Amino acid sequence: MSRQRIAAVVRKEARDYRRNRFVVVTLAILPLVFLITPLITLFRIPDSASGSEVRGAVGTLSLLMLIIPIVIPPVISSYSVVGERIQGTLEPVLTTPVRSDELLLGKAAAAFVPSVVVSYALYFIAAIALRFGAAHVVSSVVWHAPEMLAQILFTPLLATWSIWVGIGISARASDVRVAQQLATLAGLPLLAFTSLISYQLIKPTVPLSIGLGLALLVIDVAAWWVVSRIFDRERLITGHRASVATVTPGSRP
Repeated sequence: MSRQRIAAVVRKEARDYRRNRFVVVTLAILPLVFLITPLITLFRIPDSASGSEVRGAVGTLSLLMLIIPIVIPPVISSYSVVGERIQGTLEPVLTTPVRSDELLLGKAAAAFVPSVVVSYALYFIAAIALRFGAAHVVSSVVWHAPEMLAQILFTPLLATWSIWVGIGISARASDVRVAQQLATLAGLPLLAFTSLISYQLIKPTVPLSIGLGLALLVIDVAAWWVVSRIFDRERLITGHRASVATVTPGSRP
């Protein structure tokens, strides 16, 4: 596996994303939509608010912060294969010496970096703003160490899952919008999991966060393995699955 070839794929993908207005607008605007309303709600909570009210409002913010790495990556990764195939730029890439695993890792990294950077940036902007601008009862819940660990740990792992699902669907789909919608729907089961953590139905602790993080890591590796198996270069080039030639007795080799 060549790091140089992977880096070349990442650079190519980054150039393609910058030329895609839908991807740029999604990265710039959609996260802000998630952030504004819960922040306004939290800034308006007084010190006299009840604990349940504060936890509910903070839980909503935490949930939205974990939805971002689930929703944004499919927008990028779902375009990575079917989008290029529609534009006619995929075939030249598939005929280069770049191996399938290098191509997949390069495409995944190109989607991973902006998704995680945006997710972390929004989370820490919100956390710092609440630390200095919200009531103490709010900031103490937001800056609770186990919850912050869960946010920091789960964000890249959730993004990785969404990326591999998006690439896998993109490799099989024939329409970009269909691929993006299906990839987003595939992240819904994770929303149920993040909701339990965000609203403290499952109280986050350091050991629990680490254990769940390791479980998500295993799931991400399994998703990479599955996508690697279903990524068929010949099918993407010719429209037909790769076949293995067989020689029957009495026939010419």
